[in-house]
Amino acid sequence: MTNYIIRRLLLIPVLLFGVTVIIFAMIQFLGPVERSALYVRDFPKSDKQIQGIITKYGLDKPLYEQYWRWLVGHKDVVTGQRKGGILFGDFGYSRTASQDVIDLIKNRFPNTLDLALWTVFPMLSVGIWMGVQAAVHQNGIADQAARIFSIVGTSFPTFVFGLLVLMIFYANLGWFPPGKMSDWVSQLMFAGQFHSYTHLLTIDALLNGRLDIFWDALRHMILPILTLSYINWATFVRVTRSSMLETLRQDYVVTARAKGLAEKDVINKHARPNAMIPIVTLAGGQVVGLLGGVVITETVFNYPGIGQAAANAAQNLDVVTVLGFAVFNGLILIVANLVVDILYGVIDPRVRLA
Repeated sequence: MTNYIIRRLLLIPVLLFGVTVIIFAMIQFLGPVERSALYVRDFPKSDKQIQGIITKYGLDKPLYEQYWRWLVGHKDVVTGQRKGGILFGDFGYSRTASQDVIDLIKNRFPNTLDLALWTVFPMLSVGIWMGVQAAVHQNGIADQAARIFSIVGTSFPTFVFGLLVLMIFYANLGWFPPGKMSDWVSQLMFAGQFHSYTHLLTIDALLNGRLDIFWDALRHMILPILTLSYINWATFVRVTRSSMLETLRQDYVVTARAKGLAEKDVINKHARPNAMIPIVTLAGGQVVGLLGGVVITETVFNYPGIGQAAANAAQNLDVVTVLGFAVFNGLILIVANLVVDILYGVIDPRVRLA
């Protein structure tokens, strides 16, 4: 298992190199004037100033030299300090948010992570459970209900379902408001009466012993969690059902039943573990989507996550911010794929020998 993990870790630099090359190639569609916005906060107005920035940051140099400067930055000839470079956290300046892109990511990503952590469990547990029940009771009532549920969920656009639950549970009933927190929580945080340990509001609320703040934060996330879970449940039901049906037809499952094992042991100990590999692949992709920012859901519910920030940047043609989010999402994808590969080896020992 150790050798298997080491082999996967050695692939990370290669994958990171590929991601940065692709994103740098995207930048080349912009001219030197537009690319100079990566390095300045107040964009100069005169042609002489613009040309000075292009020369200073080597935007008229050969591509390989531009790529190296964009990746690791350069040393200032006066101060000797290194400036720029995405490897050092310099993703440029976001005009949309009026702050550095890396600071925008630091401020917004904890909110998205908080939402993702509370979404993963219901998304996986309910979706997989429904898929297993549909396969075990093939062509029965549970199976037919799961199929209808899956078809409806797959056909429902995310923004339509989000607006629907927002209209019912907030506009009509007033139970679950949009946003991140209530005004009274914001006032407590602004007054310094709430200490942020992890910058995840629900976790910090528990660490501060404030169950009222915890419930307020969770209440604001219930509708986004429901929306994200429902859309993903439909996919998990279909994939889990298909994988379980294939597994239940395998010889070792037939043999286990012939030996007189209890049906629940056949399902839980023999069939379900072996049906998990395609589900792990799907789960990895879905979690990446959550961590990368669920643009539509965060926008519909006015939740200040990284997805909403990316949408605002795109609407305002803030290319620097969009590219910064692209690099960040690429990093998340690489790490998630590493975790999925390791889970493959845990679930199926044969994968470790590949």
